[in-house]
Amino acid sequence: MESKKLENIDQYIENFPKEIRRRLQQFRKIIREEAPLATETISYRMPTFKLNGNLVHFAGHKKHIGFYPAPSGIQAFAGELKGYKTSKGAIQFPLDQPLPEKLIREIVRYRVVENLAKIS
Repeated sequence: MESKKLENIDQYIENFPKEIRRRLQQFRKIIREEAPLATETISYRMPTFKLNGNLVHFAGHKKHIGFYPAPSGIQAFAGELKGYKTSKGAIQFPLDQPLPEKLIREIVRYRVVENLAKIS
């Protein structure tokens, strides 16, 4: 990916090969559908959705799409994530497998509820 400063998610996605772009666009669409009130930005050089603070980040890599739903988003779905490489704050969805759309939606919804609860 180019090292120039990215101003938006469209610019970020355009820097990737076609197949990775398609998956990044799919990821973005899922997040938008599950968090329609979230705003889009680039943070930590990654596409980021904010809703009462950071909601989720995602990023393209050579062999996977990285998803960063905060440690709480990973802990809450630890059982469902057993087949994926995870760390404290990241999940790797391999490019040679379909995106687990239902699971991604559930994690985003969980994070929306979590972030909105911080308001009260």
